[in-house]
Amino acid sequence: MKIIFKWKATFAAVLLLSIGFTKTGQAQQKFEKKEFYEVMSAGETDAINKQIEIVKTSDLANKEGYEGALLMRKAGKVHVPKKKLGFFKEGRIKLETAIIADAENTEFRFLRLAIEENAPKIVKYHNDIEKDKLFIQKNFKNQPQSVQHAIIEYCKKSKVLHAEDL
Repeated sequence: MKIIFKWKATFAAVLLLSIGFTKTGQAQQKFEKKEFYEVMSAGETDAINKQIEIVKTSDLANKEGYEGALLMRKAGKVHVPKKKLGFFKEGRIKLETAIIADAENTEFRFLRLAIEENAPKIVKYHNDIEKDKLFIQKNFKNQPQSVQHAIIEYCKKSKVLHAEDL
């Protein structure tokens, strides 16, 4: 009887690990850039929160940049000024830290440009728009298809970055 119980317990543990359960008992989702950019574009608070959790639990080496961008996007959806500013500042620190750590990361430069272009003037986050635009134009063709697609889609509504310049 003890052998059967141990076998069942071992099987259950292996099954849980193979499904990818987190500490909270919920199934872990894999970070997908396509989904990330859909969430950034749509800007729905629940989807942003879910995507933040996916990024936090992922094994991405540079996840702070993605998390920072999501936090700043979330700031635009919050109505309480103190919380809005808090999310924006936290996100800004994370994104800027990621850019400093990997100055050649075109994707993070694109995220920063998109946020800078849409950030309210009061947060004074507009200093790198032209520099990021030129960097994106120079490195666009070297980006993965999902990032290229996100950039092209963004160009449709951008006043700074245009598809014909890529």
